[in-house]
Amino acid sequence: MTSEAMTGLLRRLVVATIAGALRILGATWRLELRGVNPLGQEPHGPILAAVWHRNLLMGSFVFRDRDIHVPISLSRDGGQIAAVAESLGFADSPRGSSSRGRFALLKAMIRLLRSGATIAVLTDGPRGPARESKGGIMHVARMTGIPVVPIAFSAKPCIRFGSWDRMILPLPFARVVCEFGERIDPTSVDAESFDESAHLALDALLNPMTDRLDTELGLA
Repeated sequence: MTSEAMTGLLRRLVVATIAGALRILGATWRLELRGVNPLGQEPHGPILAAVWHRNLLMGSFVFRDRDIHVPISLSRDGGQIAAVAESLGFADSPRGSSSRGRFALLKAMIRLLRSGATIAVLTDGPRGPARESKGGIMHVARMTGIPVVPIAFSAKPCIRFGSWDRMILPLPFARVVCEFGERIDPTSVDAESFDESAHLALDALLNPMTDRLDTELGLA
């Protein structure tokens, strides 16, 4: 076996191990869903969801096996994350970020939504600042006319990593709460100040949801 083939095999084993471990761990969580879950309604039209990057692991388990598209950066780490997402039953990941491949990513997201797809955006990723949305998700919402669904998570007991996003890993048998917020209609944001204020409208809803859950579960 060549070194290239060996490297590819090792990568596939790592991806399968991570995805399998998350499935096993998540199966022990005591999951509570709150609010109107648009994914629980069949049939549902295109959905554009906003999630903080810190909730990547919880969201990956809760929304597995639903053919959801998650935009992922073009970095090497992004490629590994995309492979794990595919193993967890997510659809092909449109690739790009606010710093690289932005316009191609926005076009891909618009095309997917117009075809009826569901997209979940880690809206403060890939490099932060934490809990401050980039403008892309609201621009896509305006271009397609599709409202944004904010989704907040919290968990206890859990591990909080020292990364920029303070990523959360719920421990076995943890209580995990997922709350769906009120939809944000992009047409409700003043058109003249859209570039400056659209993402603030999203943060003004998603951050209080997150703070409330963190306080309830003792993470604040």
